Order: sequence, then structure tokens, then C-alpha cells
Amino acid sequence: MNTPNQLNSNKKYKVLFVCLGNICRSPAAEGIFRHIVKENGMEEHFVIDSAGTYGGHAGEHPDRRMRTAALYRGYGLTHSSRQVRSLDFLDFDLVIAMDDQNYEDLMHLAPSVEATHKIRRMASFLTTHRISYIPDPYYSGSEGFSLVLDLLEEACQNLYDKIINSEI
Repeated sequence: MNTPNQLNSNKKYKVLFVCLGNICRSPAAEGIFRHIVKENGMEEHFVIDSAGTYGGHAGEHPDRRMRTAALYRGYGLTHSSRQVRSLDFLDFDLVIAMDDQNYEDLMHLAPSVEATHKIRRMASFLTTHRISYIPDPYYSGSEGFSLVLDLLEEACQNLYDKIINSEI
């Protein structure tokens, strides 16, 4: 098992996934990333969470359609929705935005220039898919949820590999 220098200490690497309402994409990314971390026996080295730029779904579980699609692939999504807080920029090492609007919203919410350096686009971790954002499946059918899970599986694996190899 390969662990990056920053994970060899007692400090945990903290990753926050962000979408609009925190009921579809970001909780799915959290669940997939948690699964990858657990498969690699690295749970004690990570803190993984998700949030939304919009707080209207606070306290809700992920969208039923996303939970169903994720469970079909072996991911249990149990997160309760919450809105991004200013402290998240201090607490987390990486803040991952699902699309350009989330990215821009996070850039405006960041309390400092240093905090903006923690913000990344999830699509930047895609290597085989040619898409610049993770689309919101909320108004689409089951194919939309399946596509989002395909994208997130690839991006989360690549993100994990980059963290483990100290490339981030």
C-alpha cells in the first residue's frame, strides 16, 4: 500500500465534494470516494464529506433516484445534505466543485485568496471522458444518473491516485 508523505503523519487528508443542493452529485462523489478509500484500507487517513452551495435541502438524504442508482453499483449513500460553510475552507485540504457554477460560487465564498487554491473542478480528474463538468442529473432520467456515476467513478479513482501519489 502506497501512502503519500502527507498521509504518513497523524494528519488526515480532508476532501469536500460540492454541488448545488448536495442531494445528487456531491453525495454520490462522497460515497464513491469513501468506497475507494475503504477498498484500499485507508479510512484512517481521510476525512470525506459533501455539501451544497444552496442550503434548501439541508438535512435531507440524497435524492432517491441517486441512492437507487448508486446502490445498484454497491455504494450506500447515507449523507444528510448541508450547505457549504466558511469554515470548510479552513478545515478541508481540497474542495471539489461538480460544475462551473459551483466553482464560481465557491470562489466567491472562499474567505481568502489562499482558500481559493483548495478549490478544484471534479471534471479535471477525468481522463477518458471528454466533458468539462459533472452534469446535474436531477431533471434527467435514469441514464443521467448512470452517466454521473460513470464520471464520478473515474474522477474519484483518479483523485485518489493523485492524493496517494502526492500529486496534489
